[in-house]
Amino acid sequence: MNILITGAGRGLGLELAAECLERGHHVLAGLRRPEQPSPELRALADQHGERLEPVRLDVADEAGIAELAARLSGQGRQLGAIVNNAAVLEARQTPIERLDLAFMESTMDINLYGPMRVAKHLLPLLTEPGAALINISSEAGSLTNAYPGDYPYTLSKAALNLLTEQLSRVLAERGAIALSVHPGWMRTDMGGEQARLDPRESARGIADLIERRVEAPPGFRFVDYLGRPMAI
Repeated sequence: MNILITGAGRGLGLELAAECLERGHHVLAGLRRPEQPSPELRALADQHGERLEPVRLDVADEAGIAELAARLSGQGRQLGAIVNNAAVLEARQTPIERLDLAFMESTMDINLYGPMRVAKHLLPLLTEPGAALINISSEAGSLTNAYPGDYPYTLSKAALNLLTEQLSRVLAERGAIALSVHPGWMRTDMGGEQARLDPRESARGIADLIERRVEAPPGFRFVDYLGRPMAI
């Protein structure tokens, strides 16, 4: 399976790339600067060779995404999975009275419009049998469990969940799935060292969802990394 992962240079994206490579898949690692891969990504390249393919993919650059899609299409490439992982977390625990709306704009640009740009240009290539679109969401995007603070992040993830619902109906027509996945509170740069979950454990669960070893239950397309339904 050809699996495209945005934000693959670190954190969950890197661990998911490693997990998918170990399972024998070909990984297109979306990076803003593929000419400057992290030491961890270089180590994966040394271990897995051509099955790891760094590609230039900045989710804020629609022209660049269109160029990548055109190049892959020209090569006759198909995708089995797209994982929209790239995201930002800004203006944490900021009361709305002090919120600079520039953070709302920049967060929506990456966390919502980024996956929309990727879907717009790359969904036509998501044609391998049993294909999957995975949007990395968060429990913070649940309306039921909404909490004050973190306005840019929570609102962007709630909107991403709705985007997933819309795309799931489009993809169902071709036998593909779309899921919003809460990856858990992980020990990454975003999650912090106090987090309980190893990101590789989350990556294993997400890979199982991609491969359909675990089937998400019917209903809303919002689940955790083990495929369990999340409260909308």
